[in-house]
Amino acid sequence: MSTELSQLSLLGFLPNDPRYYQIAVLASLLAYGFGWLAFDIDARQIVVLLVTVLLTQFLCNKFIAERFDPRSALISGLSLCLLLRTNDSILTIFTAVIAIASKFLLRWNGKHIFNPTNFGIVAMLTLSGGVWVSPAQWGSQLQFAFLMSCLGGMVIHRAMRSDVSLTFILFYAGILFLRAVWLGDPSSIPVKQLQSGALLLFTFFMISDPRTTPDSRSGRMLFAFLVAAGAAYVQFALYRTNGLLWSLAVCSMLTPLIDYMSPGKKYQWQHPNTGDQGDSHEKSSLVFRPLVRLVG
Repeated sequence: MSTELSQLSLLGFLPNDPRYYQIAVLASLLAYGFGWLAFDIDARQIVVLLVTVLLTQFLCNKFIAERFDPRSALISGLSLCLLLRTNDSILTIFTAVIAIASKFLLRWNGKHIFNPTNFGIVAMLTLSGGVWVSPAQWGSQLQFAFLMSCLGGMVIHRAMRSDVSLTFILFYAGILFLRAVWLGDPSSIPVKQLQSGALLLFTFFMISDPRTTPDSRSGRMLFAFLVAAGAAYVQFALYRTNGLLWSLAVCSMLTPLIDYMSPGKKYQWQHPNTGDQGDSHEKSSLVFRPLVRLVG
């Protein structure tokens, strides 16, 4: 039965490419944030971002003679709408162009090194003081954290990258709770920190990018640990904001080395896989299989 569902992609009602789910979930989150949470972004900025990422994707595809595919560009554009904040339209355009162009210019062994959204934001944070990320815009309500977890879980399951997200959140939560114990803080503090919408967005939609994470499952678990440790170092040792974004950008440069040390099968959007040898859609269909391997 599971084989039949896999082959028919849930009886033909759902597409096999997980990018459709990412686009649907991110668009829903943007609508929720724009309509109910009063995000500090207007409709004009949203249009400028989305048009710019699509146009940049089209020009890059045309230049290198590849077929234009708007799906990945839409994911990057929607993610930028959710995270990027600036009062300058020129900086908005530059961020979108840098994000998409990085996929084509910064590559190794057929993979782009950086998550486009992450690279675009970090690059502009470095080059200009006119952009920022507003993690507090999501609030920290438990109900919204649960919603983000459910939607994100659906997306990473379809993308076969639940292992990196689950490993990251386990390590990061462990670091937060250990720090609270060391400082003598109540457990309510790390619990509150884990309810951040920005953290969940990062966990389920950025670090889980199948085209930039290591190919093998063991490599992704190592990668997740490094990102969690790096984020904690930036936040609690360097006392800088956006520790998650900075850590992911730095650790992404280690992905070629991790792939060399722990090789796996390259990810294909149309045929999602975990990267392990002999993997298939059916064998990797359980979201929590990585947890069993982690503790076993």
